[in-house]
Amino acid sequence: MPKGIFITLEGPDGSGKSTQVENIKSYFANVGREVVVSREPGGTSISEKLRSIVLDNENAEMDDITEMFVYAAARAQHVAEKIRPALDRGVVVICDRFVDSSIAYQGYGRNLGDQVAEVNRYATGGLEPDITFFMDLDPEISRSRIGKGVRDRLEQQKLDFHYRVYEGYKALCDKYPERVIRIDATRTIDEIKEDIYSKLEVL
Repeated sequence: MPKGIFITLEGPDGSGKSTQVENIKSYFANVGREVVVSREPGGTSISEKLRSIVLDNENAEMDDITEMFVYAAARAQHVAEKIRPALDRGVVVICDRFVDSSIAYQGYGRNLGDQVAEVNRYATGGLEPDITFFMDLDPEISRSRIGKGVRDRLEQQKLDFHYRVYEGYKALCDKYPERVIRIDATRTIDEIKEDIYSKLEVL
């Protein structure tokens, strides 16, 4: 049985994560690997219900600590029900966001600090990705790409919040250089794809 591989993509909305998830899926499908694609928050029925709560604009009064725990709860269910069983079967799991998002958004964006990593270490049973691609895009460019349509509760946060999140992601790149690969998301889709493919060859 082949070894399961856990790949995550991080970065702001509008950075092209969804497109590159599909490209990575194609990369492994073309070499005969079974692939599971998922997202966070979400990925299971219970986790998707929690997603709807935490991103609902009507829940503007949600406390920052509550937000941290809702994300962690959704992730705990996702890992237990979907991610870990797939990895145990030797599947390639590609996930749009994982613990790094919570560290960036709640740890840095909400200024909750190291407790976010601790809570999520418990929620995931210590599971970490084999490789993470951080789609590096300035928050102002991200906001312009998203446009002025309907934004969820996190997307509606002020720009200074998103810059704190961005600083969090850069700190994670510096802290985990072997795992977190910074990808310049201002380039063309094909340029980004080839950059990512070159990193996948070592897995």
